[in-house]
Amino acid sequence: MSNKTPRWNLDSLYTDINSAEYKKDLADYTQCMNALDKLIADAEAQTKTQDSFNKWLDAYLTQYNNLAMLAGTIIGYAYIIYSTDTTNTDYLNNLDAIEQMNIRANQQQLIFSGLLAEHKDKLDAFYEYRPQYKEFKFIFDETIEETNHRMSAAEEKLAADLNQTGGSAWGMLQEQIISNLQDENGKTFNEIRNEAYSADPEVRRNAWQSEIKLLTQNRISIAASLNNLKGQTITLNEKRKWNSALDRALFSSRLSKKSLDALIATIEDSLPMWREYFEAKAQLLKKQKATVSTADHGLAFYDLFAPVGKVDKQWTFDEAQDYIIKEYSSFSKDMGAFAKNAFEKGWIDAEVRPGKVGGAYDEDFPKGHQSRILSNFTGAFSDVITLAHELGHAYHFNCLTGKPAFSLEYPMTLAETASTFAETIVKQDMIASSDGEEKISIIELDLQDTAQVLVDILCRFYFERSVFEERANTQLTADDFCKLMKDAQEKSYGSGLSNERHEYMWAVKSHYYSTDLDFYNFPYAFGQLFAAGLYMQSRKQGEAFADTYRELLSYTVTNNCEDLCKKAGFDITTKEFWKSGIDMYAKEVAAFKQYVEKL
Repeated sequence: MSNKTPRWNLDSLYTDINSAEYKKDLADYTQCMNALDKLIADAEAQTKTQDSFNKWLDAYLTQYNNLAMLAGTIIGYAYIIYSTDTTNTDYLNNLDAIEQMNIRANQQQLIFSGLLAEHKDKLDAFYEYRPQYKEFKFIFDETIEETNHRMSAAEEKLAADLNQTGGSAWGMLQEQIISNLQDENGKTFNEIRNEAYSADPEVRRNAWQSEIKLLTQNRISIAASLNNLKGQTITLNEKRKWNSALDRALFSSRLSKKSLDALIATIEDSLPMWREYFEAKAQLLKKQKATVSTADHGLAFYDLFAPVGKVDKQWTFDEAQDYIIKEYSSFSKDMGAFAKNAFEKGWIDAEVRPGKVGGAYDEDFPKGHQSRILSNFTGAFSDVITLAHELGHAYHFNCLTGKPAFSLEYPMTLAETASTFAETIVKQDMIASSDGEEKISIIELDLQDTAQVLVDILCRFYFERSVFEERANTQLTADDFCKLMKDAQEKSYGSGLSNERHEYMWAVKSHYYSTDLDFYNFPYAFGQLFAAGLYMQSRKQGEAFADTYRELLSYTVTNNCEDLCKKAGFDITTKEFWKSGIDMYAKEVAAFKQYVEKL
């Protein structure tokens, strides 16, 4: 491989949206829906007896699995090609067409859910008839439970139709605005965001100022997107009998309110420690003359990601690849071999370019049980960690090989566990193998990342909760969102930040702009601390834990969070469990503070 930052190879999926294979799968997708329509139409006559129900459900699940295989692949492909070229009209129209087709499939799923609930007393006998489905009893029970939060079939169809020009369109507008913003020199918004990691303090502050300037110029349209999207969510939640958006998020996360309360309370208890870390970093940057902040105390927002210690190394993509494979292999040969395969087969698009969405993600495809990873690689060590994180998601999907396509979904809480565990392996091994200033540099990077996942995620949680509370009573403007963000930053970061903050973070985070991802924040905190607990357990058990870990990931599609964690020996309904994860980082904070004090 060359040192050039790669674009991904999609040939094992489709060569193009006009290819014969892509068009065939689109036609097969429609045929699957036609077959399901017939089974639904025949349901009343074919589900009267246990025997007829068994045969009907068996036929339905076979056809539904075929549809899930096609849908997961086609929809994922349509999105990923659009995400690397958001101004491509053909890709945009293709994505819209696929989403329109998916409305029909979703409508069928709604009807099937109702039929499953209607005949739930026949399911135990069905599992005896087809034992291979007994493993997925949890999924079917969850599907039945979800029917309690459905509008009528006609209302759900109307909501899905209107969403294309409502919430989904508002979310896409925000994405298009952000991905196409440029400063007066033609620098993209994503490139400006990446400068937050620069070793040059002037570059960091200028980037911060430029970012806020661009967001301020677009504040009206972005605020309208968030206001209207959240308004739609509130209306639909009421119609679907959710007490709040948080209740809906907990259900989809397969997490109890008791566990979430324990998690949030533990993070809140740790805030003084994190504020000490922010203050120590601010003092270190001043001692090293590596900041332009003149604040008496607290870290400037633009210094949150400032590198400390040795920052000479600029990673090539090849170096990142070799390092990740090595570190993955140090934990598990299976995990290392998986990463090697992902790199060699060109599963990663890491090039920064105009029109490409920012950040990073992993997209999994049932076809060939393969994944694709998007990142924006600039050579910083944090980019290496991002690659390790997203490859962790893909490894999680790999651990589900052999399971039917209809069962491959798992909640964000458990999804973030695998990715965070993967990056924890990389960072902790780097800390263990380094010393002196380099060791402190890696410790600080770990603290920097973890503070984002705990403190900033808590800030986002506070913000989104307040947005739903306020939006239920009134329309919200850019000024309102700025005020709510200021309040959330004060409540979470507090004295850890100076008065140079970022009141427009609500306009940046794309997670706020999805109709399906309310409170797409606490799952990251869950994953961070659960991964820390798993990592400590792996240190105790050694190589044998690799098999346990793979097995644990395979359970994530058929268990709620509490039951899964019990399999790992944890009780997540108490603060004691979550504190065990915090303790690992408390030691790092103490080491970092001691280093700063000695300078």
